Amino acid sequence: MSSNSRGLLEPINLHGLELRNRVAMAPMTRARAGVERIPNAVMAEYYGQRASAGLIITEATTISEQANGWVQSPGIYTDAMADGWAQIVDAVHGKGCTIFLQLWHCGRASHSDFHNGESTVAPSSIKIEGDQIHTPAGKKPYETPRALEAEEIGEIVRDYRRAAERAKEVGFNGVEIHSANGYLLDQFLQSKTNQRTDRYGGSMENRYRMLDEVISAVSEVWPANRVGVRLAPNGAFNDMGSPDYREQFTYVAGQLDRFGLAYLHVMDGLGFGFHKLGEPMTLKEFRKVFRGPLIGNCGYTQETAESAIAQGHADLIAFGRPFLSNPDLVERFSNGWPLNPEADLSTWYSPNGEEGYTDFPRAKEAGQ
Repeated sequence: MSSNSRGLLEPINLHGLELRNRVAMAPMTRARAGVERIPNAVMAEYYGQRASAGLIITEATTISEQANGWVQSPGIYTDAMADGWAQIVDAVHGKGCTIFLQLWHCGRASHSDFHNGESTVAPSSIKIEGDQIHTPAGKKPYETPRALEAEEIGEIVRDYRRAAERAKEVGFNGVEIHSANGYLLDQFLQSKTNQRTDRYGGSMENRYRMLDEVISAVSEVWPANRVGVRLAPNGAFNDMGSPDYREQFTYVAGQLDRFGLAYLHVMDGLGFGFHKLGEPMTLKEFRKVFRGPLIGNCGYTQETAESAIAQGHADLIAFGRPFLSNPDLVERFSNGWPLNPEADLSTWYSPNGEEGYTDFPRAKEAGQ
C-alpha cells in the first residue's frame, strides 16, 4: 500500500496511484462556480496552482438539484458541469497531481429557496438549531426537513452512481463520498438526526445502511480502491453530535474496511467544532478497525502531520486553510519557508473570482 519511507514529503503508492508526497489538499467549498454551478477557468487556475500536493480532493460537489444547499457551489449532474470539471482535471493532471471528486448531498443543511419552494429532505423531520443559512435570497432561518420515503433513498443512491459515472468520464482519478459535517449521509449515520423506524434507522446497522448502499453503487462504476469516504466523528458543524458517536463510528469504520477503499478520510482535529459528548475519537482508534490508508484532517501543522505519519497513525494528512493562502504549500514545507497570512474570511466564499482565491503570492515571488 505504501512506500517504506514514512514522511510527509515522501511519496506513497495509493493502490497503484503514485503520489509524490503525503500532503492532500482538503475539500473546501469556495463558491466560485456561479449561479449555474458550472466549474470554470478561474477554478482550473486555483486547483492547478495547488497541484504540487500528492492528492487533491475537490470541494464538495452536488450530485443532483435536490442535493444543493450552498450558494454557487459546483455540481456534477449535467453535461455542462462535467465539461467544466474536465478543464480542472486537465490542469491538475498537467502538473502531475492526482485528483478525486468529492460527492455531496446537503440533506437538511439546505433551504427551500434552493429547491423552488420544495422542502429539504433528511432521514427524519428534525431541523438544524442555531445559525441561519445563506440562501439565494439571503440569510434565512433553517427549516424543518421532510423525512425521505424509503423508495426515495434508492433514487438518491442512483444519483450518486450517476455522479460517479460522470466523474469517471471526465477523467478524475477517483471519488470521495462526503459522509461528514452534518450532510445527508452523516445525518443518516447519527442517532441525533436519524430517528427512523424502518430499515434505514433504529440501530447502528440500519443507520449505516444508506452509506453502504452508496458505496456499493459507486463501486459498480469505480473499483473500490478508487473510492474514498470522509467521516467527522467529533464534529458539531450543522448541529451534529450523538451520544453514541464512538460506538457508531467504530462500527462504520469496521464496515468500510470490508470494501478495500482508496482511503478513509477522518476529520480527527477539533478546529471545525467539537460536540464535547466524550473524549474525541483519534486516528489511532480508527487504525484498529480500518486496515486501509487513513487520511487525517483539521488543524494539522507540518510538525504534527509529520508526527502522525511517523507514528503510523496516518498515511496522508489533508490541509485545508493553509492551502487557501499558500498555493505553494508543499514547496514552503519542503524549504522551510514561512506561510502567508491566513486568507481573510470574507473572501472564502466570495463570488468575486480571483480575489482571495488565485491572487496569493508564491514564496519565490515574495523573494524567499
